Amino acid sequence: MSCANDSIAVMQRIELKYLMDAEQTRIVREGLRGHMAVDQYGLTSIASLYYDTPDHRLIRQSLEKPAFKEKIRLRSYGPATDTTPAFLELKRKAFSIVYKRRVQTTVPEVQRFMAGKADAPGDGQIDREIEYFRDLYGDLRPSCLIIYDRTAYFEPEGDLRLTIDAAPRYRMRDLELTKPYAGAPLLPEGWTILEIKVQDALPLWLSGLIDRAGVRKTSFSKYGEAYRQQLLRLQQNMRERKYAYV
Repeated sequence: MSCANDSIAVMQRIELKYLMDAEQTRIVREGLRGHMAVDQYGLTSIASLYYDTPDHRLIRQSLEKPAFKEKIRLRSYGPATDTTPAFLELKRKAFSIVYKRRVQTTVPEVQRFMAGKADAPGDGQIDREIEYFRDLYGDLRPSCLIIYDRTAYFEPEGDLRLTIDAAPRYRMRDLELTKPYAGAPLLPEGWTILEIKVQDALPLWLSGLIDRAGVRKTSFSKYGEAYRQQLLRLQQNMRERKYAYV
């Protein structure tokens, strides 16, 4: 694993999230013109493979909304192969501040690392943090794959970053980044997720745009929503099987 060439290997920021319907998304996209620009990658399909314990300890703790929570995921920008870059990310949130550590790696390398068959090959602080996390939680295994189509915006003369994630979807089978990016929808058709990454307060023009679009801040978690929906499906299946035998 390596973080030497990754300019965002370490990040500390405030993340604000909003759910938007199709009309709100249109208003926000139009309102960004003249203030922010789409980054060089344009619309990008992103897949994040979340690791968890067999009893889903990490996501269950996260859904309890503690002051401190953490998760680990392997992210790919576009379909992965055994040799394309992937990013192993350790994400922590404490008192609304998000801290993210990540290293560049490959899918096979992470599979060996998570199986306990290899240590983090680097000797940097980030590698040590990720290795400590793996050893602390023990049996970490692929738990959920989250996919979405992201447009990222940046402020040419500032540090403001903003993303709009369309068609968020998930699956809890075929948990491999090398498989096609299909999955069950997380939100109604046309809805998106707006995420704003700032170091301090929102600029006035952006606060005004959010008010004009009528969107409200939320604590929405993609992995958390996928886990919730999966539980509801399991409960529904159990009820249907129960009634079938009555």
